[in-house]
Amino acid sequence: MAALGCILLLVLPLVGLVIGGWLAGSTGMAWGSGIGLAIAIGICAIAGGALVKASRRR
Repeated sequence: MAALGCILLLVLPLVGLVIGGWLAGSTGMAWGSGIGLAIAIGICAIAGGALVKASRRR
């Protein structure tokens, strides 16, 4: 799960950049990459929290 969070930190901003640029030009690129980064950080935080929670149970 940690590897998934790390990969998403790279992939989602790039996907947002491409889709935002395709839909709304240069302004959309900035918004798309920002939204992609925010989603990736959220998923990474959830995965990190799950990892900490799993390690405390043992």
